[in-house]
Amino acid sequence: MGDFFYVYVIESLSKPGQYYIGFTEDLEDRLKHHNSGAVPSTAPYRPWAYRTFTAFKNRERALDYERYLK
Repeated sequence: MGDFFYVYVIESLSKPGQYYIGFTEDLEDRLKHHNSGAVPSTAPYRPWAYRTFTAFKNRERALDYERYLK
């Protein structure tokens, strides 16, 4: 999927309704990172699954969209 920037929404599987919005260049690695407990704000609600994501070719537009969603 190279050369894209992603804004994603994940939902906790252990606490449905708990969402997290983020930005990444590697969707697969980022979800693994959240599910490993390495992100303090998401660790208590593991495991996580993607609910949606949007791909951008432009990094700044992706970051603007992430800020908008948050």
